This record gives sequence, structure tokens and C-alpha cells, in this order.
Amino acid sequence: MWRGLVLGLGGAYFLVPLIASFVFTVHTPGQGVSFEAYTALLSADGFTQSLLLSLGLAAATIALSLLLAVPALVAVRLGAPRLRPVVEVMCMLPLVVPPIALVTGISTVLRWGPDHLSRTPLYQTFLAVQNEDFPFVLVLAYTVMALPFVYRSLDAGLRAIDVPTLVEAARNCGASWPYVMLRVILPNLRSSLAGAAFLTLALVLGEFSIASILGFRPFAVWIVSISGAQARMSVAVSLLSLVITWLLLLVLSRAGTAQTGTPGAPRTSRKES
Repeated sequence: MWRGLVLGLGGAYFLVPLIASFVFTVHTPGQGVSFEAYTALLSADGFTQSLLLSLGLAAATIALSLLLAVPALVAVRLGAPRLRPVVEVMCMLPLVVPPIALVTGISTVLRWGPDHLSRTPLYQTFLAVQNEDFPFVLVLAYTVMALPFVYRSLDAGLRAIDVPTLVEAARNCGASWPYVMLRVILPNLRSSLAGAAFLTLALVLGEFSIASILGFRPFAVWIVSISGAQARMSVAVSLLSLVITWLLLLVLSRAGTAQTGTPGAPRTSRKES
């Protein structure tokens, strides 16, 4: 009974505001029910571009975060366990730096660049990372913000498996280092990788302050920009963004719990063993 009560209260806490928001978008007093707020989304100026931009930024942030964190954490666990506290502190630092302070530092560097790099080969690279079609500077900022969540997820996964034994067994069977990483370590970290991607995706899709201050327009900024003039559409877009996020997170969750064959090094015959 108590479990049902707690589940019911938790469900009501999350669902009642969503239901109220949905009713607000489809019901107009004196005019009845209309889904115009949703049908107008596809033709709304900037909707598709901002959504695709946010999804692209999320994919790039997930890839860069995992590319930085996975090799570093595996290397620390295998070769330098004493460095684990140092790596942990470095990855946790973004939690104590407010996003507004981070974006202030980024904007200062962006203003400093043209004056000091205009005659160097780095100037074109400096401009390319600020391309409005795909601002890679946001990927760098989001990667820094996502590091604490990525670290915690991967660290929990690495603690759950015996990495040195798996690596030693695979290497003794003749596996190369790329094979060890791709076919031994990563399959055992499937749930942790999905969790890290899960948290990073939610962070990128909901981040507003950094993108807004730097002058870019991903999905969260676009929602706020139309909220003043088109209140019903902005609420409809917010609900739609929740649905999209849930669907993507469900896909990541399924990918993290998919049943696969037992990962490991190349198999040997019983006689060879």
C-alpha cells in the first residue's frame, strides 16, 4: 500500500503539471479544443534548425566527452592508481564553477582572440569554432560541464569490473590494444557509457545560459525567444522537447541494457588453455 501511495504521489507531482500544460496548449476558452499550437510547429521559423543544432551539439559533446574520459580513466586504473584522486578533482571542478563564470571566461577569450591571433594560422581555426551553423565552442563548453557526470558514471562502471585481469587475459591471448578497448573494455562498460550519454544529452538539450550569452540559438534558446509572442506554441514546444528527450533517453537506456554475447578476448581451445 505504501509503495503504491509513494508511486502515486510521485507520478502526480510530475504528471499534473504536464497535463495542465497540455490542456493549456489545446484548449482555448470560448473556442474549444484545437491542436493549432502543435501543427504550427513544423512551419515555425527556426524550429527545425534549432532542434537539429541541439541534437548535433549533443552528439558531438557525447563523443568528445567519452573520447577524453574513457582512455584516461582506463589508463589511470591500469597504470597509475595513485593519480585517481587527481583525475577525480579535475573532473569535479566544473561543479564548483558556475556556468555564468564559465561563459564569462569564454567570452573574454573570444574577444581577445581577434586582436592577438589575426596574423597567425590559428585565426581561421578561432573563427571556425564560432561558426553559427555549428558552434564548436559550445561543444567545448558543454564537454567541460558534462565531465563530472561522465566521470561518475564511468568510474562506477570501472569499479564494477576487474579491468587489470580482463586486459591481462586479453593481451595474453594475443589481442592488440585497440581490440582490448573495443571488444573487451567497452562492452563491459555498456551501461556506464549509456548513463554518461544519458546525462550529457539531457544537459545539452536543456542548457540555455551559455548559448544565449554567446549569441547562438540552439533549441532551448529558441524556445525562450518565442515564449513572449507565442505563449501556447512555446509551451507546446517545451512539451515536445520533453517527449523527444524521453525518446532519445529510452533509446540510450535500451542500448545500455541490450543483451549481447559475453565480451572478452579471442577464445582459445580447451587444449590450448
